[in-house]
Amino acid sequence: SAPYVLPPGFVESSCRSRIFWMKLNNLLLQGKFFQLEINDPYAGPVLLDEKLASRCGYVLSEDVWGNPVFRASVLGCHVANEADELFSLTVNIKISSFSSMRAAVTYTYPMYCSYSSWASREIVCEENYMEVSVKTDVPAVSNDYTVAWMSALPETQNVAYQLWQLMFVSPSGRKRIMVSDAAKLGYSFNNTLSRVYLRAPYHSNESHVSVVSGVNMNMVTSTSMYRQRWLLLLIDTTVSCPVDGISFTDTTLTWTVPSVIPTLVVQESTFLSKNILMGVDDQVIVHPEEKNYLLEHNETHIRITIPIGAEGGKLKSSISGGVYGVIYSIDLFLEHTWTDADWQTTKYTVIKSITTPFMPQIPTVINNTLPEERLFNVAFGHFLSDVSLVAIAIGNVPFTLREAQHQGFKIYETPFSNRTKGFILEVSFDDSYVLKEYVNRNETKYTLLVNYTMSVGPEMTLYYHSAEVECVIADIELPEAVGYCDEENLYLAIPTFGLHQYWNLYLHNKLLNRHVALTNGYLAVTNSTHLILQIPLFAVGVIYEEVSFQKIKARFDIALRKVRTMETLQMFSVSCSFNSSAFIICHPDGTIMISAQMKTVPAIDMSKTKLRDSSCKPREYNEGHAFFKFHVTTCGTSVRFEGDHIIYENEISYEKETLPGQSIPTITRDPDYRLTVLCYYRAKETLVLGAFASDPSTSPPFGSGTMVPRSNIAVYRRIREALNVVSRVSKDESFTEFYEPNMAILKRPVEPVFLEVELKDESPSTELYLENCWVTRSLDFNSTPRWNITVDG
Repeated sequence: SAPYVLPPGFVESSCRSRIFWMKLNNLLLQGKFFQLEINDPYAGPVLLDEKLASRCGYVLSEDVWGNPVFRASVLGCHVANEADELFSLTVNIKISSFSSMRAAVTYTYPMYCSYSSWASREIVCEENYMEVSVKTDVPAVSNDYTVAWMSALPETQNVAYQLWQLMFVSPSGRKRIMVSDAAKLGYSFNNTLSRVYLRAPYHSNESHVSVVSGVNMNMVTSTSMYRQRWLLLLIDTTVSCPVDGISFTDTTLTWTVPSVIPTLVVQESTFLSKNILMGVDDQVIVHPEEKNYLLEHNETHIRITIPIGAEGGKLKSSISGGVYGVIYSIDLFLEHTWTDADWQTTKYTVIKSITTPFMPQIPTVINNTLPEERLFNVAFGHFLSDVSLVAIAIGNVPFTLREAQHQGFKIYETPFSNRTKGFILEVSFDDSYVLKEYVNRNETKYTLLVNYTMSVGPEMTLYYHSAEVECVIADIELPEAVGYCDEENLYLAIPTFGLHQYWNLYLHNKLLNRHVALTNGYLAVTNSTHLILQIPLFAVGVIYEEVSFQKIKARFDIALRKVRTMETLQMFSVSCSFNSSAFIICHPDGTIMISAQMKTVPAIDMSKTKLRDSSCKPREYNEGHAFFKFHVTTCGTSVRFEGDHIIYENEISYEKETLPGQSIPTITRDPDYRLTVLCYYRAKETLVLGAFASDPSTSPPFGSGTMVPRSNIAVYRRIREALNVVSRVSKDESFTEFYEPNMAILKRPVEPVFLEVELKDESPSTELYLENCWVTRSLDFNSTPRWNITVDG
């Protein structure tokens, strides 16, 4: 059948310094398997394996780009040799889609090499073998035999092969073997028209390692012998090749080879280096400095220094222990030509594939965030071209790249220097997956949590990296409150933006919520932009800056505090002056201030009113009012405990002998007029937030006061006897059905309450006037909170 035609660009080949080079394009081998066969002109195809390769002068490896590379010595086992000048080798390239190589397609590829500039001795140090070839100058015994000897060698190669013997010299002694036995030990020995060659594996039993100028050299010291009845030919076939000499820094790799190898140069004083060449792959680098390579040599060393990442080699991404890093590989060769007294010329060629150890390269996250655009811009790199981003998680929520783009995240690649790349992620500050935290006074800390999932290298190993990017910007405007007052209340209007999200309102150390506002008697109303807080003059929390006769200067403060740290950012205050005819103020330091209004007929001389201690007189007064100021420890003030309250009590009294009449007193047995003053303090508190007027409607947490008249002011009579009064609540306006006593009654705020109060006193001088009526939660009429039904009749 017709041979298969090679795909274009599949095979490249060259001949470089007596070595065949062939490279296969790995792009055309994707997903396929291949084998190489060496075409023996006599025996047919021979499958190439490791054992055959090292014995016969073949190398099958990969270049740094992953392309299969085949190299062969022109003195290889199956190479056709024409007069030591023209060489040819044919290989079969078998390609199959199956690892078993069934249904394989075979491409036959011939290679040709022309090489005539042989040196007296040529040594090749390949990856898997060492080869020395020596020119055989056969001396003329006589003119009659010279032509016959020279012409007889080619025709009698097989016979001559049987007569060659090898002598190996090692530290363990001498060993002489026949060439046929040497082949069984992995050696290859033969002669051509004008040369004898020996090919040896590394680290054979007959080899040994010695250190030359700091480099370990693998050596096989041997002599090849050829015996005829008229001649004994002894040829030095010693070979020595470096096995290390590689060193690395973070930025460079260095390959060192000895300049002079003692076993190859017996008379070192006659050594003369003639030429040194370096190359990459199969190409000689004429000007290494142009590629940033450094080729230097002295009397002891030849040194090649390559920057890691330099042109000609390849950086490959890798993962080791979950850490990202790179490996750099480059295929070098060194060709050193020298002369010495024992050999006219020696050409010494070393081919070396060098790969650095794993070099960790922790990727960096570069924060290019644009605060003015409220946009996270995060660069993640640096990576080689063999790394791709396959998934991302924002705020611990995973997204494929398509999902991320659909979500509104912008992701794209960007080139960096040194042939690397990075990945740019753009996310808006306002995205719901961005964490937001209120910090300092007026700033927001935006935090972007990112988890990258990368595919690394041709193996597509997954690599994970997390990053946290923060940006703090002053984008919060602290609220400013507006305060104002009317005749009975103080008001604060506070913007609602940020309330409960960034900050809260505090009344001293207590969170001001709706429950507290209701309990304290505040009225809180919210519109679309503001919270409007109405604070009655005598509500809890009001601070009385100045208190005088019929005048109060009051202030109300609330603190704006951060939700998380409770740090006070600023105080909102409203301060106003009020005219008030009757009040009692219980100060936290125990000072009590009372403006008492006494309505009597006829009028009382307010200058003659006093407290229990008759020396405690009003500080100011007029016809209907008296103003007292005293401490709870003075003026005969008594103290008692009720539950968790301390109650301080005093009385304003007026003693009158008679009431003026026409001739005799109208009432002669009336007791003195008395007004009881009470101040309530919580027993466990040390501060007082405010005070109450005569009839407190809420339960203050610290101090409050009330005045309880001990006379029937409404009827303008001063009596102190107990009255028999009964009250009932009717079910409707008919007042025919009543609720049971002590029964809980549920009413809506807008529903009417039908209340009946009956005076059952039979005294003809007693009349009933309803002045104050209120509702409490318990049977104690002094309990709080309380809700007024009627005030002042």
